[in-house]
Amino acid sequence: MMKIKTEGDSDNKVSGHVAASSHPESIEATETAELSTKRGLSARHAQFIALGGTIGTGLFVGSGSTLARGGPAFLVGSYVVMSALIYLILTAVIEISTYLPLPGGTMNYYGSRYVSRSLGFMMGWLYFYSFAIFVPFELTASALVIEYWHPNVNNAVWITIMLVMVVGLNLLPVKFYGETEFWFAGLKVLTIVGLLILSIVLFFGGGPTHERLYFRYWNDPGATKELIVSGDAGRFVAALSTLLSSVLPFTFSPEMVVVTAGEVQSPRRNLPKIARNFFWRLIVFYIGGTIAISVICPSNAPALTSGSSGAAASPWVVGIKNAGIKGLDSVINAVVVTAAWSAGNSFLYLASRSLYSMACEGSAPRIFKRCTKQGVPIYAVIASSLFSLLAYMNVNSNAADVFNWLLNLVNTGGFISWVCCGIIYIRFRKACDVQNLPKSALVARSFLQPVGSYISLFIFGLLCLLNGFTVFFPSRWSVADFLSAYIGLPLFVVIYFVHRFLHRSDSWAISSDEVDLKTGLAELEAEEALEEPKEGFRARLKRHAGRSS
Repeated sequence: MMKIKTEGDSDNKVSGHVAASSHPESIEATETAELSTKRGLSARHAQFIALGGTIGTGLFVGSGSTLARGGPAFLVGSYVVMSALIYLILTAVIEISTYLPLPGGTMNYYGSRYVSRSLGFMMGWLYFYSFAIFVPFELTASALVIEYWHPNVNNAVWITIMLVMVVGLNLLPVKFYGETEFWFAGLKVLTIVGLLILSIVLFFGGGPTHERLYFRYWNDPGATKELIVSGDAGRFVAALSTLLSSVLPFTFSPEMVVVTAGEVQSPRRNLPKIARNFFWRLIVFYIGGTIAISVICPSNAPALTSGSSGAAASPWVVGIKNAGIKGLDSVINAVVVTAAWSAGNSFLYLASRSLYSMACEGSAPRIFKRCTKQGVPIYAVIASSLFSLLAYMNVNSNAADVFNWLLNLVNTGGFISWVCCGIIYIRFRKACDVQNLPKSALVARSFLQPVGSYISLFIFGLLCLLNGFTVFFPSRWSVADFLSAYIGLPLFVVIYFVHRFLHRSDSWAISSDEVDLKTGLAELEAEEALEEPKEGFRARLKRHAGRSS
């Protein structure tokens, strides 16, 4: 295992810069296996963890309200723009994480190592909070969907059942979590593929009524909508609002891939593959999915804005019902339950690993880096699980309002995270250039970078400031809505500056020639040298052909 040592650990001081060496606890594999996670995830596990965490209720149900807000053209356009921006972030974080894929090496760790301790500290708590608060959100979504079948049973019962299952699975060795997530995420993928095929059939008139849909709903009720004001200005407001509302299904999806780097087998070989597959999934599931929705579901369907839970508010179900197909409500409902539970499962894993990473680098109590013999950071899992109890707030309507406030911080957190990822990449690439790191050392170098990071940094920074822009229209002003949209921004800024004040002897950013690009690299390369090269499909085919001859 790898151990990162420090120079000057005796006094634990930082002079002008920080890297892995600035924390005596930094990302170290200690002398006992009990204090380290293990590489128990295969490439297919890591791919489906990232995919499963993002295919949740947003794509199955939430896309309906986005369609109702902007119309089909703005819905599809928003998902195209978001997919492109997310891919820019993905190529950046994959290049960073494949260079030095250490146990506990999340983006907040790379922020501490390549930019500043204060940035890493703020990002660490942002990730932990965001991932942890998503767990009760998904548990609540599961309970509300099950209510579709059993309306007389208190939702607290279903929340409890889901909570026990999620926490129990995360307390098992990571390979069990990875295998479970592989199958549940696979079910979601098959469902999306099936719905896409069904949409194509309906497009050409293959439904019970044999009515060809084509793009009729782009003409009536129309391709775009107006919001708040009329005319072109109203369409611009609708387009921007639709773009902002389409963020949630994408939130933290690139970061999910990075979190698995410390526990996936052969990360330098497998992470670039995951990134390539992720690109095609963005196109097929997100962009293809929204095009399909725009074909089968009108944007003025009452069910989209009725506030119903589960399949009743799904644009897929609305389109299927309009086509005269019966009996699929419960099928879609079951998939939505699975999607929500699977997403909650992934977010608890991500929250616990974020807390573990912070403990490794000294930004959280050391107890959270303690692991079982199977490599499970048990105290980090337990602490992250406590957030799940917030799901019970949704049983009471008044408490549910408070929970929604807590959840709204996540939208801002997603924008801030992507801005920080862009900053980290730019500083990392600058350090590589200044220190003359050979291009061959970057195993996942992308032609889109570093320009892509500058583009995404600017756009996501702008979207973060515009997150609640509709509240500034006189007819829409609300103090509660304003605070809900913007309270997260000053909160995370305060976290940064409090840490900056406590460590004011640090420079604002590590000098490019002092960024630590070496510590842990030799150990990683030695570990890779012990790995047996994986036989490719063509090699296996030739070997079997040779035997048969």
